[in-house]
Amino acid sequence: MTYLPAHFEETNPDRLHALVRAHPLGTWVVQRDGELLVNHIPFLLDADRGEHGTLIGHVARANPVWQALVGSLSSVVVFSGPQAYVSPNWYPSKREHGKAVPTWSYAVVHAHGVPQAFDDPARVLEVVTRLTQAHEASQAQPWQVGDAPADYLHSMLRAIVGIEIPVQRWVGKWKVSQNRSQSDRLGVVAGLAALGTPAADAMAALVPGAAPTQDRL
Repeated sequence: MTYLPAHFEETNPDRLHALVRAHPLGTWVVQRDGELLVNHIPFLLDADRGEHGTLIGHVARANPVWQALVGSLSSVVVFSGPQAYVSPNWYPSKREHGKAVPTWSYAVVHAHGVPQAFDDPARVLEVVTRLTQAHEASQAQPWQVGDAPADYLHSMLRAIVGIEIPVQRWVGKWKVSQNRSQSDRLGVVAGLAALGTPAADAMAALVPGAAPTQDRL
């Protein structure tokens, strides 16, 4: 379970999907025999597969996690978006009455689902190809799977196992000053802007009603 006050809950599928696509490295947690298996996997979201979409990725064959995927074993993938420390000095209300404390703002998405492993060469190649196309798209000269020698590619594919997670439910938490007054929100945006970092700018863009580009992730 996730502690999720109603004013921090985000349910818009477009925003949830956008965060996953902008921050595809997921922290994947699976429970096996009372132990939590934690892996960090770049996932591709296929929003058109299944009722809530499907996450697609792969792990090393030497990684024991795929062998633990038996039956209806549940799992969760955590995608972390923009995050930043927020100083109480940024709140105008602090200067009025002093009743302010530090906090941390962040946007995260949890994807819950039952994972499936597969090692059919054709399916694994499709996963690798789709991931490659997605992440090479911004390169000046995108690398393609076919650029690798066939025998080398074959050996690399044998060393990995495909993972699919049909998403059963999404949980989105946008803790971005919704519980503060408008003047305090503007103070947070100004404080973040003064830091002058891309991370601070990304966080400032999510503060509701305070930035015209607040949907940026």
